Amino acid sequence: MTSARPTRASSEGVRKSMQSNRSRDTKPELALRRAAHALGLRYRVAVRPLPGIRRTADMVFTKTKVAVFMDGCFWHGCPQHHTVAATNAGFWADKVRRTRERDVETDRLLTEEGWLVVRIWEHQDPVQAAVLVADAVVTRRRASAVR
Repeated sequence: MTSARPTRASSEGVRKSMQSNRSRDTKPELALRRAAHALGLRYRVAVRPLPGIRRTADMVFTKTKVAVFMDGCFWHGCPQHHTVAATNAGFWADKVRRTRERDVETDRLLTEEGWLVVRIWEHQDPVQAAVLVADAVVTRRRASAVR
């Protein structure tokens, strides 16, 4: 596991901006949750799928073991929309690299424990993303019913 390092802001303005970034209930998350709820899905919000591991999924379907993560384009290095920071570029590049490594590790740990991980980029259409989530949940329900 990667260790968390203290974040040092390059200026007071950057510090305030970083503090205002929400860790949950972002607009893309809320849109995805509304769309998923409209499809009849019921889920838990901001839950650690594996209690012993400090990783929180945005939406969790405990019975079917589906964990949904809404990844921000900047923070998770979206191949389409990630932008290089103008200030302190090396720091931010390293931070995004570590985030991506942590994402890969999270996916591996959850998969090893029988979870299905669904990753949604914040720029994805929330209705289409909700359909992907619903498909994953329904598929897992059917598979468990067959056993």
